[in-house]
Amino acid sequence: MSCKAKGGLNEVQKKILEALASGKEPLANKDIASLTGLEAKKISCNMSALKKKGLVESPARCKYVITPAGKAEL
Repeated sequence: MSCKAKGGLNEVQKKILEALASGKEPLANKDIASLTGLEAKKISCNMSALKKKGLVESPARCKYVITPAGKAEL
């Protein structure tokens, strides 16, 4: 599975965005892993691609939130 920032979203990226959209506060990778059942390694790899696309941002170190553009992708 690729973590590249090209084109549309892959399934892992969709799951990450859905988990962030359901959260009331910024989530760490381990929180996203427990919500989605994904491996933390896959999450961090895909998180970089999502940040490059402007779909997530990091308001605190190692914590992530979905952006309005990320919500629009869902």
